[in-house]
Amino acid sequence: MVKKEKKKRERAENTRAMDNACPESNEKRSKKKRKNVHKVEVHQNDDVPSTAELPTITIALPGSIISNTQSLELATRLAGQVARAAAIFRIDEVVVFDSKNTSEATSTEIMDSDSGENESGAAFLMRILRYLETPQYMRKSLFPMHSSLRVVGLLPPLDAPHHLRKHEWASYREGVAREKLDQGSVCTLVDVGLSKNIKVDQVLEPGTRVTVEMGTNRNLDEGPRKIVPSSRPRDEGVYWGYKVRYAPNISSVFKNCPYQGGYDHRIGTSEHGLVINSSELTLPSFKHLLIAFGGLAGLEECVEEDAVLKGKTVSDIFDIYLNTCPHQGSRTIRTEEAILISLQYFQEPINRVSQKYQQPN
Repeated sequence: MVKKEKKKRERAENTRAMDNACPESNEKRSKKKRKNVHKVEVHQNDDVPSTAELPTITIALPGSIISNTQSLELATRLAGQVARAAAIFRIDEVVVFDSKNTSEATSTEIMDSDSGENESGAAFLMRILRYLETPQYMRKSLFPMHSSLRVVGLLPPLDAPHHLRKHEWASYREGVAREKLDQGSVCTLVDVGLSKNIKVDQVLEPGTRVTVEMGTNRNLDEGPRKIVPSSRPRDEGVYWGYKVRYAPNISSVFKNCPYQGGYDHRIGTSEHGLVINSSELTLPSFKHLLIAFGGLAGLEECVEEDAVLKGKTVSDIFDIYLNTCPHQGSRTIRTEEAILISLQYFQEPINRVSQKYQQPN
């Protein structure tokens, strides 16, 4: 035994001596080890999509819920509840559709011409949703005075990650273009909510909203900074607000989907839907999930009023039709209440799908 131990020590000493005499040999062995480790890590990640492929969640609701309110203040508070729910549950897109059948040709005209006291419920709801999603320091530039915004100051802020304070520094900030620099310059001054405007690397029209990569250099006089797609922060795992879209009817919610391939899983909600416990609900691996809510008469009326869906039922146009609040004590659940209840109900099933898309630490 003593002889064996002695031989082991001699071999170890000889190896160290060779390494010292030939450092290149030692470096090659180290590289080989690192290379093998890298191979193992790649193999582990082969079946895991990147965070850039995180699934999106869309909610759709009728603008008619605003028409049933008795005052401007109540309508504004209702819209504020929807916006808060969307931010809390990290919704990527909010679609506001008309319950009654409206043609595609007139939808743009309706949204553009509605103003003041004659603004439709859908236009009003979209205006408030967009206003609240916009960081406070940009609102004056992007939203001119409007009668629908008279009492919006009563609403609580969304306090989303992109609603940064003046003293806060982050990798990205939302900004609005102010003015172009000297003629021939390729830069524009942008207000990103800090003590002074910054330069960005593009020529922009005043009033254009952009997402700016701030980096780590806090010297605002240096630059220019880079403009990035608004999806960049989300790709890195940061919730960056929701988009708002109008649909003239419920069939247009599906038809005009902005995502390639459309919504690959559609869920309808109603008291007439199936009753399944949240813990027992298994959702397929989706890329773009849609959750739809009805108005006073539910999704059934929305489908019946849509000429494109003539002869079809709610169960025909959704992959699953669920009752997310069975045994309700009230005869009616308001849409803004149904959104909060349902989004909480779907949290566990959605998280189980999202975990498949998250990279391991």
